[in-house]
Amino acid sequence: MKRPTLAELLRPQLDLVIGLRRSLHAYPETARQEHRSTAAVSELLKAAGLEVQLLPGTGLIADVGPGEPVVGLRADLDALPMTERTGLPYASQTPGVMHACGHDVHTATVAGAGLLLAELHAAGRLPHGVRLLFQPAEETMPGGALDVLGTGVLDGLHALYGVHCDPSLDVGLVGLKAGPITSASDTVTVLLNGTGGHTSRPHLAGDLVFALGQVVTTLPAVVARRVDPRAGVNLTWGVIAAGEAPNAVPSEGFISGTLRCMETEAWQHAGELVESVVADIVRPYAVTAEVTIVRGVPPVDNDPRATSVLEEAARAELGPASVTPTRQSLGGEDFGWYLHHLPGAMVRLGTRTPGGKTYDLHRVDYAPDEACIELGTRLLAATAASPAADLGPATGGTGQVTRYGR
Repeated sequence: MKRPTLAELLRPQLDLVIGLRRSLHAYPETARQEHRSTAAVSELLKAAGLEVQLLPGTGLIADVGPGEPVVGLRADLDALPMTERTGLPYASQTPGVMHACGHDVHTATVAGAGLLLAELHAAGRLPHGVRLLFQPAEETMPGGALDVLGTGVLDGLHALYGVHCDPSLDVGLVGLKAGPITSASDTVTVLLNGTGGHTSRPHLAGDLVFALGQVVTTLPAVVARRVDPRAGVNLTWGVIAAGEAPNAVPSEGFISGTLRCMETEAWQHAGELVESVVADIVRPYAVTAEVTIVRGVPPVDNDPRATSVLEEAARAELGPASVTPTRQSLGGEDFGWYLHHLPGAMVRLGTRTPGGKTYDLHRVDYAPDEACIELGTRLLAATAASPAADLGPATGGTGQVTRYGR
């Protein structure tokens, strides 16, 4: 008798998987507050007979298959502090919080893959154990991956695989690249202090707003000239604040943004460069500067073997034309921290309705086509169930998290 395909096995459970995604989307939670989300995933997996272990704070793991797990699938639970404007019937019911990066989709696909893997295991078709990892706080710096690494979630694993929504790709396509696929990312904050005073006498007050403007425009330009352009260094501001009255020079103001680097070596040294350049910029303006750099995440460096496993699974499960090359982005992803411990790879999952509008990540109107959920679920299950997914005990790396720079 012909064995059922993953698509056939998923069909009676697909509504549960989509329902989980919609529930997560309607009640999103920010970093380290994902209590309801953790419970929702736990309930679904327990109902399928999986043994669940809650992580400290929020997040969980669940193992499925014969023996100790050697392959892992990772998802992230947290949402962003943004106000949703999609008009969806299951739009966020939590004021000021939204799944604008697709973590609800990531979580649903990994949970759905767990349901499929349980079916395969029951039928004797799963060659090795698989661990499902649902982590908190991916959207924070330096990432919730560091919260859970110390709990032993990677013990015994030989490879880790993950998925990330890509609104630039149509549903049915996945983007793959061996080597770095994301970039290092830090948060940079510059706080200026002065005496303050009257705008009619800026020479007596120390013109703090003008000095702040000089930092805003000059610092990114200088950093770009002082670092090898092949390193892809980019400094972009997201917050600027100073003053309350139009006729008063404020005594304090700050800017905050992200410093992104495509190469780890540049990431190691860029912070020191930022501090020295800021000091030089503000020196003529009779203000003082305090620079705070929160080290974020290293690049996600896809292992070539793991990338090949994902590619073979995608072509077999989603079709020969489903795989498309992708480029390294300046986006940051704390999946990179895991790859300091063991090999693995992240695949980009197309979420755009074919012929439809592109809704970029971190936009208040981001609305992935839900057809991507079935495809992502099947892809992850096919990947984890492949005998080739077990890359063998890791031989490279130190097994220790490296915090670059200061």
